[in-house]
Amino acid sequence: MAKVTAGRDLLGDFAPKFAELNDDVLFGQVWSRDKEFAPRDRSIVTVTALITGGNFEQLPFHLSKAKENSVTKDEIVEIITQLAFYVGWPKAWSAFNIAKEIYKD
Repeated sequence: MAKVTAGRDLLGDFAPKFAELNDDVLFGQVWSRDKEFAPRDRSIVTVTALITGGNFEQLPFHLSKAKENSVTKDEIVEIITQLAFYVGWPKAWSAFNIAKEIYKD
């Protein structure tokens, strides 16, 4: 996995410790634990958590990462459809609108 610097790039001057934790711990240590949990599965869990929490600002990045990690369009459609019944129809609609853009090709 490529080194993530989004925390430092976007928040480094404003919230340096948070940026460090984002880049070095979350993405540097947790996401890199491929033997413990495959990146594909980690992406599915993360996308599910973001949709469940209604955290749509981070969803485009993580849907793109899921696509890179071999989560197919059909699988994303099934994940969001399943979630609709447990976390709410409006959240599913919002997620579908974002997923449609990420998986348009």
